[in-house]
Amino acid sequence: MFTIEHEFDATVITLVDEGGDLPLLDDIVINAFEDCVTVEQVDPQTDEVLRITLSMTQLRDLAAALNLPEGSYRLERKT
Repeated sequence: MFTIEHEFDATVITLVDEGGDLPLLDDIVINAFEDCVTVEQVDPQTDEVLRITLSMTQLRDLAAALNLPEGSYRLERKT
């Protein structure tokens, strides 16, 4: 399950773990801003929010990597 909310400065996507018989993990919150995307999840051991920030270039590369076979790649930016 997931939710999508449009805030003033970001689109917020929350992924809820519905793993069935498997142990459930905490929700993942993705904040999409104009210049970056953050991925957040609460660490159950420390109860602190862990945050990863991706630049728009890194996000583009991640999206491309999901559809490519093993290897090393560099995407050429169109001008």
